[in-house]
Amino acid sequence: MKRRLYIAEKPSLGRELAACLPAPHRRHADYIETAGGVVTWAYGHILTQWEPSRYDARYRRWTAEDLPIVPPQWRLEVAQAARDQFARIRELLQTADEVVHAGDPDREGQLLIDEILEYLHNTKPVYRILLNALDEKSIRAALDELRDNSDFAPLRDSALARSRADWLMGMNLSRAYTLRVRRQGNPKVVLPVGRVKTPTLALVVRREREIAGFTPEEYYLVKARFAAADGEFVAKWKPAPDAPGLDSENRLRQQYLAEELAVRLDAAGTGVVSAHGKRRKQEPAPLPLSLSALQVLAGKRYGYEPDAVLAAAQTLYERKWTTYPRSDCEYLPENQWADRAAILGHLAQSFAPLAQMAAQADATLKSRAWNDKKITAHHAIIPTTVPCPVATLTPVQRDIYALIARAYVAQFYPPYIYEQTKIEITAAGELFTASGRVECRAGWRELYRQEKQELSEADGDDAGGVFPPLAKGDTVHYRDLQIEPKMTKPPTRFTASTLLEAMKGIHRYVRDERLKKQLRAVAGIGTEATRATIIAELTARKLMVAKGKKKYLYPTETAYLLIDALPTALTYPDETAKWEERLARIGTGEDTLEAFLRDQTEYVTDLVTMANDDIAHAAALSCPVCGKALRLRTGKFGSFYGCSGYPACRHTQPATAETVTAEAAPLPDAPRSEVVCPRCRRGVFVRRGREWVCEHYPACRTVAADCDGRPAVGGQ
Repeated sequence: MKRRLYIAEKPSLGRELAACLPAPHRRHADYIETAGGVVTWAYGHILTQWEPSRYDARYRRWTAEDLPIVPPQWRLEVAQAARDQFARIRELLQTADEVVHAGDPDREGQLLIDEILEYLHNTKPVYRILLNALDEKSIRAALDELRDNSDFAPLRDSALARSRADWLMGMNLSRAYTLRVRRQGNPKVVLPVGRVKTPTLALVVRREREIAGFTPEEYYLVKARFAAADGEFVAKWKPAPDAPGLDSENRLRQQYLAEELAVRLDAAGTGVVSAHGKRRKQEPAPLPLSLSALQVLAGKRYGYEPDAVLAAAQTLYERKWTTYPRSDCEYLPENQWADRAAILGHLAQSFAPLAQMAAQADATLKSRAWNDKKITAHHAIIPTTVPCPVATLTPVQRDIYALIARAYVAQFYPPYIYEQTKIEITAAGELFTASGRVECRAGWRELYRQEKQELSEADGDDAGGVFPPLAKGDTVHYRDLQIEPKMTKPPTRFTASTLLEAMKGIHRYVRDERLKKQLRAVAGIGTEATRATIIAELTARKLMVAKGKKKYLYPTETAYLLIDALPTALTYPDETAKWEERLARIGTGEDTLEAFLRDQTEYVTDLVTMANDDIAHAAALSCPVCGKALRLRTGKFGSFYGCSGYPACRHTQPATAETVTAEAAPLPDAPRSEVVCPRCRRGVFVRRGREWVCEHYPACRTVAADCDGRPAVGGQ
């Protein structure tokens, strides 16, 4: 019989795996012997990449002349804290005939076992086990479906590409832009740059500046009350787009225009129903939860931080009560439909918050969630067939389990059915609209009655209204006009959960409209497993702080310094989202590790060159108010200097032709286009790597993507 070695990603997974292998079992401190093989484990990544100084001692000192640092051969070393466990894995591998890779079923899980085997120059056969749940039934099924580990080489390459590209960016750009800022009078600052962290932090910085620069403005909401034969109703005024007194959001800014409208309506006296529609609609149950959906929901409902939600979900998974938590999928494999009776039965008997709802669920229903074609590396997070002992859960774990369980139970409730009515009234030559819905059957919404506010917000203007009997062509009588003054509100600061939501829906924040359309199908920046960690790291590095009862995120002074120092390409998610898309293609074998790293090395080299140019052209200008460095910016009226302490200090001063020219030396020997920069209107675009930048960089920081050899600039 062949001696088989199982290597799990972590001890808890190793113990659960060993429990499903044939007896007898002999437990040791760092491995378990069974009749079916030996099980050992890692502790996450026990191999780490070399620091620059390991490649060459001169890199201990940060100098612009040494950049970019590109390893001639990528090297790893054993983490100090994991040396004993690594020695055990090496010892057990020597006596094994074959290996079973038991990392988590995602790209990082694939890499962290593969890199150990490659580091040890393993030549023995390797098989892969995919564990999406840790209950006995799921583990035994996975043991019967082992695959050749070579099938997952593209997934490993995807993780390796991510790891090495992050190293290139972090090690080089952190040094390059730290040196740039130090030359501008900040000798002690260290600016950490990362392909995901930086655009995420930039979202918080830009939001804070939007709030700081926001000026409330008054507008008026206008509604008319009409009467029909059997009752009254209220309709909103919908002014024509070219009507006087409207702002860019089609809001009325002049009260006297509403008062003039009231006079005209009084004179008309009546209106006509110009459109009337009534439709019976239905909404299916919301899908089961992915990790991001769970984190956002728990943040809004309970105020939990994303990393706390992940920790609770991980514990529930390791105790076999829920499935694998680091999932970006909201669908379920069709073969899991067979487990519904057991899961619903356990919830009905042991989980009080949902016991009645679970007991009333219709197990004959099969929702849209069960769809093999929609399954990615994982499936949605759901309860397992193992009963969950509620009394042993912490409050956070109990709440997270309840959210997961309720989303599952909802799959066995019928659709929510309602009747939607929309009407249009024409009176005094103006249009008024009203809409409403009447519930016909609650369906799955019975499970969500306690979240009335959330449901009403989702319904928007369609919630509530009941209208008297009306038909197209009917005459209605005008009663009065309601003119309600409103004030525009600044955008809301991010919380950890809404920032995570923004990372996942990053297409809403990109600049390139063509890329925006492509990114709707991409799962944002970061991964399900890393987004919460990234937000926590930004806080730990004191780049942003959470304040107040709702824990709104505020950028720190260092955050402003970092974002202001970087070129636009690094502070927007366009390039980072392209990386994620390309990493996904590597994972499916449509792209290669080598091609990706070659392109990223070129990209980092270009950015380092730009940073060095900035150092060469940096002007030693200080704010006369607070003493901080002045930054050359471009507004709608041209170039100006603004204090880097904005918004705390709002000093600005004109940029004279002499200082602009000094800072805006053209890039040498760069291919030029004939496209004029739409921002400064003074220069054309020149090629820099894969992008086009204004020839007056850094005075003007306009950047354009390449489109068939030309800058992609609207209208050019």
